[in-house]
Amino acid sequence: MKVKEIRELSNEEINAKLKESKEELFNLRFSSAMGNLEKPSRLRELRHQVARLKTVLKERENEEKAVNASKAD
Repeated sequence: MKVKEIRELSNEEINAKLKESKEELFNLRFSSAMGNLEKPSRLRELRHQVARLKTVLKERENEEKAVNASKAD
């Protein structure tokens, strides 16, 4: 999922995607430890996706803080 696609989602949808990605990442790490991992590259993809999701959420949070700070002045 690209950043452009993530930015089109609502915060609730991003949080849901984040939860799904973290669960899948956990399961893949478990499979990797057991030696049953079919696509090791999927681990990297998921780590990057989690980072993208968190980045977009943090950007929105910072924008909201900036707007609130400007209203307080």
